[in-house]
Amino acid sequence: MEHASELPAWAALLVSFFLVVGAGLTLIGTIGFVRLPTFYERIHAPTLGTSWGTGGIVMASMIFFTVLATRPVVHEILIGIFVTVTTPVTLMLLARAALHRDRTEGNPGVPAEGPVQSPGESVDAK
Repeated sequence: MEHASELPAWAALLVSFFLVVGAGLTLIGTIGFVRLPTFYERIHAPTLGTSWGTGGIVMASMIFFTVLATRPVVHEILIGIFVTVTTPVTLMLLARAALHRDRTEGNPGVPAEGPVQSPGESVDAK
């Protein structure tokens, strides 16, 4: 990081902007995670922080290292792709596990399991 002082002003402004936006979105996701009352409501807040927040921080990193290295640095895109793909899938699996647990325990307020449809059968057919 000894060369960070060589960063042009326009690049420093872009990096700062994307870092603030990414950190702000991550903060909003964290606040939502803490403030929302139920598990099912809380599960949506981290996706904002991890997808859009990571996107802003990855963009800032790409600009910073591209300008300093004077060559395109794009391997950070892989980080963004992995985080964007894995977070929603993980949270969906957690939600399904919690729903199964709540249905098994007979907790009130959890919708009952819907009718099983065979492939090609429409809901309106019944």
